[in-house]
Amino acid sequence: MSTSPMTRLVLAVAATTLFAATAAPRAGAAALSPEPKAPREFVALASVDPTIIQEMRYPSGHNFVGERIDGYRQAVCILTRPAAQALHRAQAQLLRQGYSLKVYDCYRPQRAVDHFVRWAKDLADERMKAEFYPRVDKSRLFEDGYIAEKSGHSRGSTMDLTIVALPALPAPPPRPGQESVPCYAPQAERYPDNSVDMGTGFDCFDTLSHTDDPRVQGTQRAHRLLLRTALAAEGFVNLPEEWWHFTYKPEPFPDTYFDFPVARRSVAGHRP
Repeated sequence: MSTSPMTRLVLAVAATTLFAATAAPRAGAAALSPEPKAPREFVALASVDPTIIQEMRYPSGHNFVGERIDGYRQAVCILTRPAAQALHRAQAQLLRQGYSLKVYDCYRPQRAVDHFVRWAKDLADERMKAEFYPRVDKSRLFEDGYIAEKSGHSRGSTMDLTIVALPALPAPPPRPGQESVPCYAPQAERYPDNSVDMGTGFDCFDTLSHTDDPRVQGTQRAHRLLLRTALAAEGFVNLPEEWWHFTYKPEPFPDTYFDFPVARRSVAGHRP
């Protein structure tokens, strides 16, 4: 039996409506699916040692990209439990000497590393060059080892950190134009930080950041040695190209790169 054009139109509209009604819940369910949580071996550093200062750089806009980095939902340091406990032991030694550890970055999700990679490939975006990599051509960031497709931070036992002399005073607010001062300039001139003088700022893409660079001497070299010695005593290994970069050994997850977000809920309920 044939149907009229009007009947066919009504049937078509009904079919479309039925498809939308049945498809929408599925799409909504996918959008609301929970994000991955950290394995039980991960903890918030503050639950293990609340005295360690945290100044997480990648949830903020003051970093070499110049914007909040993907995957950093909150300014919280997350680490594997053995790494956090080892940092606690190092902190106890430094406190007796009148210093405190301060972390800039800890666990880093793979999506954040992917953000770095996209930024590095965008050669037109050099908004933070004057501060973080004034002497490095952006086209060489991969070749020179400053950016990579994978990071040990994503395994959970690597962190970036420095030391602060006690009592820890807050850093003064930056003056206009300080974001254009090179990261290797004298400490009083570069972007303010309440840490001791290490010769360069954190994330300074420059050979002066190499831990044993012979041009770094005196008090600056002594500070680098103090940090490395305190951490080495608890099982941390320094990356020679970055005075701030340390990995706890042996790593609980030496071959796994995680992508759960940096947020308190990722480790909610995990024992210290």
